[in-house]
Amino acid sequence: MISKQNVQTLYNLPGQVKYCKKCTISNQRPRIIFNTEGICSACQFADYKRNKIDWESRNEELKDLCNLHRRGNGSHDVIVPCSGGKDGSYVAHKLREEFGMNPLCVTWAPLRYTEIGRQNLDAFIKSGFSHLLGTPNPMATRKLTQLSFKHLGDPFQPFIYGQTNFPLQISVKYNIPLIVYGENGEVEYGGDMKNAFKPTRKISDHNLHYFSGKPPEYWYDHGLSKTDLFPFFPPSYEELKNNKTEIHFFGYYQYWDPQENYYYCTEKTGFKPNSERSEGTYSKYASLDDKFDGFHFYLAYIKFGIGRTTSDASHEIRDSKIDREEGKYLVKMYDGEFPKLYYQEFLDYCNISEEEFNLIIDSWRSPHIWGKKPDGKWFLKSPIWEVD
Repeated sequence: MISKQNVQTLYNLPGQVKYCKKCTISNQRPRIIFNTEGICSACQFADYKRNKIDWESRNEELKDLCNLHRRGNGSHDVIVPCSGGKDGSYVAHKLREEFGMNPLCVTWAPLRYTEIGRQNLDAFIKSGFSHLLGTPNPMATRKLTQLSFKHLGDPFQPFIYGQTNFPLQISVKYNIPLIVYGENGEVEYGGDMKNAFKPTRKISDHNLHYFSGKPPEYWYDHGLSKTDLFPFFPPSYEELKNNKTEIHFFGYYQYWDPQENYYYCTEKTGFKPNSERSEGTYSKYASLDDKFDGFHFYLAYIKFGIGRTTSDASHEIRDSKIDREEGKYLVKMYDGEFPKLYYQEFLDYCNISEEEFNLIIDSWRSPHIWGKKPDGKWFLKSPIWEVD
């Protein structure tokens, strides 16, 4: 039995859909804030970082941080979470070449590698980096993926656990206190702004509820054991505290521009884009490593009316790569495109039928976002190209 979800209540979404006056994002993105002029928090932050931040001073702060943690004895002195994509590769290469750090790069394995994703990871490692790959029990991961798709409306929950907690595990295991991520997604893309003006996220704030809404132990009541779920847990708070683990964002110290990261990594780490655009968007160089990426983005479109194109276009508008009219056109062209390339493989992986897939998808549609025509087809009630 597939239960209808109350998405609006679950994510505390406004009842009326409104769009940012500068980009293409709507107020349906969880935790985003619009000011009285109708400008989203991500656009406000983009203006702030472009016009208010002294980047030379921030760069000096990064030098001081590296000087504090650099060991100088040949051992690793910083952990960089990295899938082999443009962002983590950029951070690792910059820390090594410009700041003399010796990164240990860590990757949580995708649900199903794409060929280009694995090629990019291999090329990155060959460009001169030590690397650890975390691969949990595949049977437990499949079960957790199926349950997450059904109960949370996101098949990427196992990956989110691992991406969040594997670097923490390695920090404690190898006694490397410093972890450096790329951008602070909350401030760059619109969300909780409490860390917008801080270089770090406190470990006490870096918890599973913040990232997923459900901790791993939630799944005990759904047939998964402690053994199944052990790889998805973080270390204890006491372990992290004793290790003095710190989480920093490279985007706090240097201006963050995903497209420029792409150009940098094609030259420095052997990164290659897809041969064609990714399903659901117009770009070829982001989120390439997992065959099931498209279903994560598609569920965001179903739950919030915000697909992959909306997110990509919004950030490129903020980075002055495109203007808002072009962004609106791209959203109309590609947002919500169904990820058909690996559809059957996804059904087989989750051990569900097409009928069950559609029931799960429709259970996450909110009536304040979606309407249904007499012929049974769904439609967005307030698409940006019609209401703005």
